Amino acid sequence: MNDESGQLDQQALANLAIDPEVLAKELAAELVGDPLDEIDLDGFDTSSDAAKECELALNWLKQGHEQRLQGLRVFCEHRDPRALPLLIPLLQEPCPVERMSAVYALGRNPCPRAVEILLKLLQTDSNAYVRKATAWSLGNYADAPVLVPLINALRNDVAAVRLWAAGSLAEAGSNTPQNAAIAANQLLLSMQIDSEPVVRSNCIWSLGRLFIDLDEAHKRELLDALVKVLLNDSEPSVRYESRVVLEQLDSPDVHERLKSLTDEGLLP
Repeated sequence: MNDESGQLDQQALANLAIDPEVLAKELAAELVGDPLDEIDLDGFDTSSDAAKECELALNWLKQGHEQRLQGLRVFCEHRDPRALPLLIPLLQEPCPVERMSAVYALGRNPCPRAVEILLKLLQTDSNAYVRKATAWSLGNYADAPVLVPLINALRNDVAAVRLWAAGSLAEAGSNTPQNAAIAANQLLLSMQIDSEPVVRSNCIWSLGRLFIDLDEAHKRELLDALVKVLLNDSEPSVRYESRVVLEQLDSPDVHERLKSLTDEGLLP
């Protein structure tokens, strides 16, 4: 996502449709910030400091609630295969903060044995923060059967979950041309009808990522749809995201079309 519009604004997420009466009691006293915002998406950290943190965190995961949360925060940032058998059971903890943090940690430390439980959480967990975390984490499991569950979340869940389901579909659709077409079809629809601008923007970002994997017919459909959004969407940030994606596509025809629209005074 580009720095100015595709990048998610923490305050905007806080205002999305999540029931404050239910979630505040469960989470506000324990959760400061969103672990997703703290995750470093680079590769393995082999520094001595990281190794020491992981050693401590492995021990914390075997202790009580507060210690487990400390350990989970470490594995939201660092990768260590030794954590996997300790993280998976925490997906079933009654505390939503622990479930959510374990989900993030298993996005940072993907484990095939976690897929079935993660899919169940996305579909049935009563806590929107947990489902949101799961929608993000499943983007790191593109070789697993996550495409349809993410599409269903983008269609039906609350805005915070739809937001991350849209982003994860860029990964889930990238492994085959067939999956790219399936993901793109839903992203195109949501880009046009979703009520939340940040969700529409994330759909556009994902479509830009999938463009190279689409056949020519889907590419033409996508380009036409992006131009319509660029000209007609009511939200400036969504129009801006559409323009950024169009300008980044390696297509002389697209660049010529943008130039024509600018010459005609339809674009600034």
